[in-house]
Amino acid sequence: MTEAQVGGASGNSVVGQTPVNDSNTDDNPVGYTRPPGMSAPPTSPDAVSTPPVSQGPARVADAVKAARAAVSAAAGRGPRRARLHLKRVDPWSVMKFSFAVSVVLFIVMIVATTVLYIALDAMGVFNSVNELLASLIGAGGGDDEVSFQFTAKGVILVSALLGLVNMVLFTALATLGAFIYNVCADLVGGIELTLAEKE
Repeated sequence: MTEAQVGGASGNSVVGQTPVNDSNTDDNPVGYTRPPGMSAPPTSPDAVSTPPVSQGPARVADAVKAARAAVSAAAGRGPRRARLHLKRVDPWSVMKFSFAVSVVLFIVMIVATTVLYIALDAMGVFNSVNELLASLIGAGGGDDEVSFQFTAKGVILVSALLGLVNMVLFTALATLGAFIYNVCADLVGGIELTLAEKE
């Protein structure tokens, strides 16, 4: 007798190695055998525990009310504020920033000097000043050929030299100021800052 016939005689048909129950009982309506230790599935839809549908909108409404209350309370308190201490300033970042600012100031100084010279020269200011200087030098017994005069090249060159000196001094003093601030902050504490949101 074959395996299929033996299984058919006992009421179970064998498919591969898994026995399948052909009889539909109350405990096993689908007809499959359960592994040992596995609980039976619920036989009625009432046995499945589902959360009540009526509590969903109520919970959402409560959450919306709580959020509105929190927003109104925050609006009543005003903008948030935070008190912070500036503990340390990085000298390297201060040096880079001050150098960039000094370069921008150098360019602005050159452009402003050029524009100012052109405007004053168009009004004849430098001609009058040069004549005055020549008369003063001649009255003092000096040589007229060596007299000092304001020219565009000289004015822009002096402005460029002043800009370069300003770049070096500004960068060095800003970096030195960062070192001094760090030492003072370690001794007596840093600068206190109060940050607040916009109203």
